[in-house]
Amino acid sequence: MKKNIGRWLAILFVCFVPASIVFAQRLPNIAVPENYQLIFAPNFDKDNFAGLETIKVRVLKPTSEIVLNAAALDIQEAQVTSAGATQNAEVTLQKDRETATLRVSNALQPGLVVIRMRYIGALNDELRGFYLGKDEQGKKYAVTQFESTDARRAFPSFDEPAYKATFDISVIADSGDTVLSNSAVLTDSPGPMAGKHTVTFRTTPKMSSYLVALAVGKFEYIEGQADGIPIRIYSMPGKKHLSPFALATAEQCVRYFDKYFGVKYPFGKLDLIGLPDFAAGAMENAGLITFREIELLLDDQRDSISLHKEVAGTISHEIAHMWFGDLVTMQWWDDIWLNEGFATWLSTKPIDEWKPDWNLKLDDVLDSSGSLNVDALNNTRPIHQAAETPAQIQELFDGIAYGKTAAVLRMLEAYIGPEPFRQGVIAYIKQHSYGNATAEDFWNALAKAANKPVDHIMPTFVTQPGAPMVSLSAQCSGGSTKVTLFQQRYFYDRSRFQADSSELWQIPVCMKQAAQPQGAAKCELVTKKEDTVTLPGCSSWVLGNAGASGFYRTGYQSEAIRSLAKKAEVSLTPAERIRLLSDAWATVQVGRLQIGDYLALAQEFTSERNRAVVAQLSGQVQYIGDYLVNSNDRAEYEEWVRRLFGPMAKQLGWKPLAGESAEQKSLRPIVLRVMGYSGRDPEVLAEAKKVAEQALANPDSLDRTIASLAIHLAVLDGDQALYEKLFERLKGAKSPAEYYIYLGSLTQFSDPKLLDRTLQYAVSPDVRSQDTLGLIAGVVENRAGGKLGWDFVRSHWSDIEKVGGGFTSGEVVAATSAFCDAGMRDEVKEFFSSHNVPTAERTLKQSLESMSNCVDLKAQQQELLADWLQQHATAAGE
Repeated sequence: MKKNIGRWLAILFVCFVPASIVFAQRLPNIAVPENYQLIFAPNFDKDNFAGLETIKVRVLKPTSEIVLNAAALDIQEAQVTSAGATQNAEVTLQKDRETATLRVSNALQPGLVVIRMRYIGALNDELRGFYLGKDEQGKKYAVTQFESTDARRAFPSFDEPAYKATFDISVIADSGDTVLSNSAVLTDSPGPMAGKHTVTFRTTPKMSSYLVALAVGKFEYIEGQADGIPIRIYSMPGKKHLSPFALATAEQCVRYFDKYFGVKYPFGKLDLIGLPDFAAGAMENAGLITFREIELLLDDQRDSISLHKEVAGTISHEIAHMWFGDLVTMQWWDDIWLNEGFATWLSTKPIDEWKPDWNLKLDDVLDSSGSLNVDALNNTRPIHQAAETPAQIQELFDGIAYGKTAAVLRMLEAYIGPEPFRQGVIAYIKQHSYGNATAEDFWNALAKAANKPVDHIMPTFVTQPGAPMVSLSAQCSGGSTKVTLFQQRYFYDRSRFQADSSELWQIPVCMKQAAQPQGAAKCELVTKKEDTVTLPGCSSWVLGNAGASGFYRTGYQSEAIRSLAKKAEVSLTPAERIRLLSDAWATVQVGRLQIGDYLALAQEFTSERNRAVVAQLSGQVQYIGDYLVNSNDRAEYEEWVRRLFGPMAKQLGWKPLAGESAEQKSLRPIVLRVMGYSGRDPEVLAEAKKVAEQALANPDSLDRTIASLAIHLAVLDGDQALYEKLFERLKGAKSPAEYYIYLGSLTQFSDPKLLDRTLQYAVSPDVRSQDTLGLIAGVVENRAGGKLGWDFVRSHWSDIEKVGGGFTSGEVVAATSAFCDAGMRDEVKEFFSSHNVPTAERTLKQSLESMSNCVDLKAQQQELLADWLQQHATAAGE
């Protein structure tokens, strides 16, 4: 399953379930399934479905009862056949545990048992289980979303990943409807009644219940193939012209992964479908991947490079799961990182081979920096985290499972080498195909293939929370440089950081120095709290994370930062410059550097033109402007920002040039945004208004990168007339990308009346439930609308809880982390002390901690920033 960062490219998926199920637990070890025969008959007139199920199970010990998972199903009949004798079963449903217990009079003996059940279920509006959606014309369709624990809402099942079985699926649907499932169609015949047809699919390979998938409705498609595997891209009617890029991406990924894994794509056919109503970014159902439309469909000629990257990355992530997650599945949800982190790590590779000009490896470095930020919280978690209830399981789908795991894997691959790493993966896949595996299985396979202590390194990053800072000090003596390395857990919380902690990592640390800036890095496996490394020659600086592949912070002294800053453009790679900026800012946050040291470092980047480096820099500059600049020094800070980024903005301009690279196209919105938002540059803002007017008058006249940027800057001081134009365009959007440009802009106005209108719109029936929380969270995160949005959350909590039925407000909880005020923090804490969000408990703790950290940083650095601006602001760019 793919979770995404960009709010309006795809709303971050956090699936929440009612508090009543927090007592659910794992099934007893009584029986294991071998095969399911499932017949579904969806009824769009009644918004329900009938189910007929036959499960062949292997009973492991004598028993008079078999326990299955079942939720929100009306089981009307159940029979159990064993040794030729059939018994009617008494069914006891336990709602809080989401189970159905089948009891029979005569005990079942070990061996093959057949269970038959007939039941009715609702096509719900909760975006989980077997649920109902509507296209833009109001036509209904039905689709499934089962990860993590919602297959039980479509059929009684052994709904745990280790209970793999084969599936024979049939669907009775309206004659005009297309039916899709995991396997290819075996038969499609009229009946069993007038106006219906029955579609039967080939038997699936062995797989977990959460990977079963169905889609029933009116769809259209384009098709292609890769290595003999047929590939189709399905969409709602009228949208297949937005599918060619997705098809080309899928073909590239299947070919690449066939080679990488040394095992051909295992599921016979591959369908990808874009859905208007879908909570996640995408879901890796075996052979039938489901997507939110914005993550699959785009205009290849007009949509932005960033959206192309997002779509390609999502497709690659999900197809990687066909091997890592579907063919081989984690034994239990505590190892979900084996699925999600691996797919996140691997998703870059086929796209980078195909589109090298996108420089995706630098995006990986940016992502690693983001993961280090999450891990700097006391309320982070280890990669491997125990979880039993559905609420606990769902909370594991977070930045640790995805981003941190991918970053650790990148470090590990750099340490042992790409080919030994690949050979370890191949051995792991081949050993566990169509089965389940654990974390130990994975890293033991890598250790054996590489003949390096992977099995000692990985537990230190997987089983304990947080990430290390490796503080570095260098001293020249006798023609060589002695480097002392000291590791400790990095916390944003200064008191925790200064107190040090007991965690100890085994860290592959790579260094390079001024004496040999282009030479080979010196790499050491640091296993002790403090260690010493000797480098040849005397150096004015030593970089502590050569190649930027290590998942650790590097702590530099201010003199070292200044030395590195002056040589960064010449001696450091773009990846290393990204990490230098990130590490310097992290050092400021714990008080080891003053903010003036960071701003002096930033001023060395006036000639920087690398898109990813500028993105890292601009993010930190925006944070400073949002939270640390006081009102008296606002004008000086804005002037400093304009001086820093002005040369880039002038060079890039607003109009794309013929033949410019993807990097230049992607750099332009980053630079112009920081100039307009943080620098409040009059020329940029004036031009943004002109371009926005043109975009709204004729949406097809501009590249969407420029149109989106202009609109989002124009709304900063936009009036009601602009709001009305955007709202009108929203209702007539011709593509998912265009829709989300307009929808996202509604959260960015400064006028409280207009933001209140956005909040009211968010909870209206006109907004799809998947987008409601994003709209509310967008206003909460807006500096001009934070208090307004928070008050709305508190007064409309019951409405927010109803969104999507089983979904609740984790995204809104996360948005409160944007507050940098002790009073607001206390309000949030007090409110949620009496409004329980069971699957966002950690999210709430992290938000409260982030607010406290920001308040502390402001107290620590705001006056220093004011002094520095008074003394140095006019020097920026000189």
